[in-house]
Amino acid sequence: MNKGLLFVFILLWAAGGVPLSALPRQSVSVETVIAYEMKGAFDYFWEQTNTDPTSLGYGLVRDRYPGSAGIASVAAVGFALSAYPIGVEKGYISHAEGAERTAKTLATLLRMERVNGFFYHFVDMATGRRAWNSEVSSIDTAILMMGVLTAGDYFGGDIQSQADQLYREVNWGWFVDEARTMFHMAYRPEKGFEGHWDFYAEQLMLYVLAAGSPTYPTDDSLYYGFKRRAAAYGKGEPFIHSWFGSLFTHQFSHAWLDFRGYRDRTGVDWFENSVRAARAHYDFAVDMQETYQTLSAVAWGLSACDGPNGYSGLYGAPPSGYDNSAHRVDDTVPPYAAIASILFLPEEAAQAMLNYYSIAPLKGHYGFQDAYNLSKNWYASDVIGIDKGISLLMLANYENDLIYGITMNNEHIQRGLAQLGLTR
Repeated sequence: MNKGLLFVFILLWAAGGVPLSALPRQSVSVETVIAYEMKGAFDYFWEQTNTDPTSLGYGLVRDRYPGSAGIASVAAVGFALSAYPIGVEKGYISHAEGAERTAKTLATLLRMERVNGFFYHFVDMATGRRAWNSEVSSIDTAILMMGVLTAGDYFGGDIQSQADQLYREVNWGWFVDEARTMFHMAYRPEKGFEGHWDFYAEQLMLYVLAAGSPTYPTDDSLYYGFKRRAAAYGKGEPFIHSWFGSLFTHQFSHAWLDFRGYRDRTGVDWFENSVRAARAHYDFAVDMQETYQTLSAVAWGLSACDGPNGYSGLYGAPPSGYDNSAHRVDDTVPPYAAIASILFLPEEAAQAMLNYYSIAPLKGHYGFQDAYNLSKNWYASDVIGIDKGISLLMLANYENDLIYGITMNNEHIQRGLAQLGLTR
């Protein structure tokens, strides 16, 4: 279907002038696109993993493909460990295959170098050793632990015992700056601690994991201590936003933590907060469609991704910073941003997915490429593990709460939520 014509119908629908059911029929269904992206994303984790049984890095997952050969990220491993249960339930792999891959991966993690239970961000796929002089990362370890707990609960038995050991050995309090009552972002042996989680971002899972730890629990002061700045875009509802306004910050923790119906002691509903954030991104894209070639009602969501000049964590939409100047916009759109918002804005996400599916250079063996920019006629050559991961997990939750059905029954997660005062 002609993209321009679809814009007209979407804009009329958004303005209340035409029901969604009246939109012209697409040549493919949304379900077809979801199946395409889920299978492609799963295949990334299944295929771009070290499966050499003699290797010290068995189970480690590439940070990206085809770039950065030989480099794994522990966050990608966390998403992979969550992907294997999805693969079993979808029939991509057998239960035995998933269990074997998971058990050997956890064995690798238990052997790897850690600092008070925390992992280095980037590691050599063959050896599991620190790569690129990367940092010991609090958030990447948290993402890894969410995957570890998910896989442990799903496969049970010895795998659950391995997962529990990894989680119990993380000394969460070691990463806390007691003077500021905040988690640090990173630690480097050569320099010490770096940065603070002082503003809202993707770190909600960090507080839940730490508060729920049976061995090294932290109190709720960390969770209630970071800056919660609320602002709105245009005439939209105000919401607690991240510094750069990147949409992934409103998604990552939601891949495992089902915040629907939960409020904390201050009344914050993080699910509704993400709904408002996604709406702001959608509205911004609609407002910018006359300025840019890519941004529109069917290409929305600005978030950290590859761009024409390399990877950027500055991509985002207003509100950002304290004066809406922290984010960067150059017409680069990553498909994962709208896809992973499907629980928040299902209709808008579906229409974006249909549009992305119609763009041939954006499609690859592992689903959608990382990003594209029509103003510069640029399409990403790589896919990135964490971007594939958030798409896969959120689509699985959209279909049948698959990941939520595992993680939200975990005793540590439930204890962490209760400790933070997050209740239904």
